[in-house]
Amino acid sequence: QLPLSLLTAAQNKPMLVELKNGETLNGHLVNCDNFMNITLREVYQTNPEGDRFWKLKECYIRGSTIKYLRVPDQLLDVVKDEQNRARDANRASRGGAHTGGA
Repeated sequence: QLPLSLLTAAQNKPMLVELKNGETLNGHLVNCDNFMNITLREVYQTNPEGDRFWKLKECYIRGSTIKYLRVPDQLLDVVKDEQNRARDANRASRGGAHTGGA
């Protein structure tokens, strides 16, 4: 659950994506789905050798082609805090008076 939570929190933030073919894409995350397919905007694409660059307005990336993602470091702390709050709220909601049969 953490990777998808992290991507959700990364919306509109800059990120680097390296594909399995060696290409890299730098842009701002617009959207992601449960298959980790992502859409970036204001994208700079670099070929595997690093000597050719393209600027793209928007780019859709199939999740199965992604080797790794890099998001701003502070996002990990934000997501962990949100998950801890959600877990604590869930525990509190289950902790009320219990009624049961004999």
